[in-house]
Amino acid sequence: MADDRDGPNGDASDASDVRGTPEPTLDALLDAYALKDERRTGWQLRGVDEPESVAAHSWGVAYLVLTLGDRFREDLPGVDRDRALRLAVVHDVAEAETGDVATRAADVTADDDATGDAVDREAKVAAEREAMRDLAGPLPERVRDAWEAYEARNSPEAVLVKECDLLDTCLQALRYERGDRYDPERGDPDAFREYDDLDEFFATSEPRLRTDAGVELFASIRERYRAARDR
Repeated sequence: MADDRDGPNGDASDASDVRGTPEPTLDALLDAYALKDERRTGWQLRGVDEPESVAAHSWGVAYLVLTLGDRFREDLPGVDRDRALRLAVVHDVAEAETGDVATRAADVTADDDATGDAVDREAKVAAEREAMRDLAGPLPERVRDAWEAYEARNSPEAVLVKECDLLDTCLQALRYERGDRYDPERGDPDAFREYDDLDEFFATSEPRLRTDAGVELFASIRERYRAARDR
């Protein structure tokens, strides 16, 4: 896989990919903009009023990378925060074509950050990889490379982005709880049978955290969530 870092002059190495903005590039950009309207499925299932879009979630992840990234340096020595920002921006872009798939607590283990059984996971990854061929095909290689790097989850930058992805979900649950923004009766009554309120979003996040910094931040967010839930 190609390195997704910039050339010596920033993005100069990719200038030929963007000069002239050909029609396929504009089409790919417009397709990716579907993320702005793609609502996060988990919140819809829980009956959240006007839930965030996938694009809003991606912004939240990028913002956490920027603001909290230094807290992870002990866990992730050598992490490049700027490279992590690139991964954060593209990490869910395939969902512009495939749609968002909710993660259920019953499907999560400490070694698994996908949903369903092995067959379902393989199908999901295959569908997203195919979507990226369409969405990133006419774009600079750094776009596809950043997405592949995140999916591989074998670099400190990818781990940081995944930690922030999980923490963003918990922070969003806290905001919805504080704002009384959900009503389970408006959602899917079978979606959260084992959990009250927004507890499942914490249950699906906790076992997938891989750093001490992530666990510490998660605990602080959950404490505030429980205080808001029990008020």
